[in-house]
Amino acid sequence: MQLTHLGHAAVLVETAGVRILLDPGNFSDAWHGLTDLDAICITHLHPDHIDPAQVPALIAANPGARVLVEPGVATTYALDRAESITADTSVRMGGLTIAAVGGLHAVIHRDIPQIGNVGLVLSAEGEPTFFHPGDSLAAVPSGVDVLGVPAYGPWAAMKETVDFVRDVGAPQGFCIHEGLLNERGWALAFNRINEITVTRLVDLRGAGAWTPA
Repeated sequence: MQLTHLGHAAVLVETAGVRILLDPGNFSDAWHGLTDLDAICITHLHPDHIDPAQVPALIAANPGARVLVEPGVATTYALDRAESITADTSVRMGGLTIAAVGGLHAVIHRDIPQIGNVGLVLSAEGEPTFFHPGDSLAAVPSGVDVLGVPAYGPWAAMKETVDFVRDVGAPQGFCIHEGLLNERGWALAFNRINEITVTRLVDLRGAGAWTPA
């Protein structure tokens, strides 16, 4: 498995002979122009996870890619080839399984209606299992080897993030969802999680493809 953090929530996963792009949102542009994708997966409809101005071009540039989206995405945006993926279902692509967990976005405020969110667990025989939770800390799948840890969101506090990381218990991980943080804020989240959980975080910002141990 190789993982490339392309900024904020966008992650490129290359494993079991397939290339999967997760959450190409408008807080990053390193995913613009990607080709040879086998799937484009979107956890929920917020634009920092799907850039409505750029994703149609991405889909067009990858005519063989499946477009797997949380159901609210499919009803909000007109995306070619969009397939809804709901919680507690899975999709098989060659040797890779993409399983959806959760179902709801974390509460931002009681006055803001909740939307859907599916965390995505990517697994293949003989490869590490990677979990991208989207914008929710509610689902805690078992057997996760590498965790994408949301460093900050208006829907989470440090105590909740730390407990989530502890509950998942992945030996390795890296920070995602960092687009609202300056360098000091990112370092605070990164260092604290490394200090008080068993998950060893690596800094993938601008690091290119990373192969987990």
